[in-house]
Amino acid sequence: MADQTTLETWQQRIDVSPFQRWLGLRVTEVDEGRMCVSLPWKENLVSNPNPPTVHGGILASVIDLLGLYSVLTTGSLSIATVDLRVDYHRPAGPGDMMAEANIIKLGSKVSTAETKVFDASGKLLASGRGVYLMAG
Repeated sequence: MADQTTLETWQQRIDVSPFQRWLGLRVTEVDEGRMCVSLPWKENLVSNPNPPTVHGGILASVIDLLGLYSVLTTGSLSIATVDLRVDYHRPAGPGDMMAEANIIKLGSKVSTAETKVFDASGKLLASGRGVYLMAG
């Protein structure tokens, strides 16, 4: 697992994006080919107020972003998402969430990563695979 300096460096990279700052993503773990973040519960993530659940697009965005960042942890550069598949397993109700991404295949043309999003008790909320176009 990465030291605090490494976590801070990756946090700064995530915080470059206004959208990612707005989400409130916090880097909790980083290894080569793997990244974990926490996502705090916020009322403005809710799409259905009764019962309050997080919009599926937010979960899909986290899956896409974290998959990309797991590729970047290898020192490789990805320039675009080619394909994204998301499965929703249960509603994301009130409470903080965490997500974990791992590279499935690091390639010279495309790379694939899998991301899982969990609630605070460890229940799987959503999972997905992203395929990322590599630079050069």
